[in-house]
Amino acid sequence: MSKKKRIIYFTADILIALVLFGIDRVTKTIARGTLMVNGPKELIRGIFELQYLENRGAAFGMLQDQRILFIIVGVVFMALMLCALAFLPATEKYRALRICLCLLIAGAAGNLYDRITLNYVIDFFYISYINFPVFNVADVYVTTATAVLVILLLFFYREEDLDLKKVYAVRVHSSMIGNATDKEEEINGEIKEEIKEEIKEEKEEEKEEDIEEKEEKEDKEDKQDKEDIEDKKEKEEVKDER
Repeated sequence: MSKKKRIIYFTADILIALVLFGIDRVTKTIARGTLMVNGPKELIRGIFELQYLENRGAAFGMLQDQRILFIIVGVVFMALMLCALAFLPATEKYRALRICLCLLIAGAAGNLYDRITLNYVIDFFYISYINFPVFNVADVYVTTATAVLVILLLFFYREEDLDLKKVYAVRVHSSMIGNATDKEEEINGEIKEEIKEEIKEEKEEEKEEDIEEKEEKEDKEDKQDKEDIEDKKEKEEVKDER
């Protein structure tokens, strides 16, 4: 697997998480500046409204006044999600999983920022029809990502897909795949195709690097030729002057 490709994927994921975090911050700032002053705003009569709430508990108001515990849990959770994101293979197969991790990181970061700076979390979405606990954009990120993750793990990813040690081992020792049993070949069929694609990409990258090196070498040779010609002219001029 190309290290450069993994770095690009990870950087893009972090940027996505930062954008999502920014959206959460903007909505909370607006809620604090308007709803706290003007009071609740009903958007759909009897169903949904915007209502400012300072939540000192967990998501949806659970476990009140446990700030230190929530900060520790939040930091550890984000660290684990970032590690998972860093070690995921840089392939299309894991894109949905990467997006879920971005949502989880952004959601955790959004509420963690509130707990550290304000000592509470700003909530403002309220489904009055079912008297659902007030929540915010970060809570939506976490809830959505969790639901999608459950679906992916149940219906999309196999156990072998999530065993990253095995996935990377198969990639490194791809030459041994041909000796696997019929069952192993069926399991690793997709991985073979991914390996071929990555080998092809790596060859293209090497080809581009060779072309760049060749161009640099030619530029240096041209420069040297010009310098030699100029030196020769200077010597001839000096000789003529004598």
